[in-house]
Amino acid sequence: MKNVIGLNASILLSCLVGLQAEAYATALHEQSHGESFWSLVMHRFRGEGFYILDEPEAALSPQRQLSLLSRLHELAADGAQFVIATHSPVLMAYPDAYVYACSDTGLKRVRYEETEHFQVMHDFIKNPKRMLDILLDGAGR
Repeated sequence: MKNVIGLNASILLSCLVGLQAEAYATALHEQSHGESFWSLVMHRFRGEGFYILDEPEAALSPQRQLSLLSRLHELAADGAQFVIATHSPVLMAYPDAYVYACSDTGLKRVRYEETEHFQVMHDFIKNPKRMLDILLDGAGR
């Protein structure tokens, strides 16, 4: 292969998405997954933007998910719109969010409390011992 130029991945990423290293206290590639995602949310997301997020909770602790809700609210107040694919009952709880359940028959708008994700988490938090007994009964036998 001729005419191949070797590039540092972080430099290439910076060029492709317009990230400037000086905008961040620590370079994104030197941060944890969650902290680098949070840096993007804080420094690159702006009002009047349209954002599609795929499972942002994968990078975030429960506390940081609550922080994300607050940041989404700030951005929405400035005109930003979001489409978020999530399994997080925390993120689904955003007030007045349109929540859709995906199934083999397509998309169906549902109430937050009707989602399997909410129900499973609710049942676990309500009675963890019972849920653990059910889940772990006979485990290792």
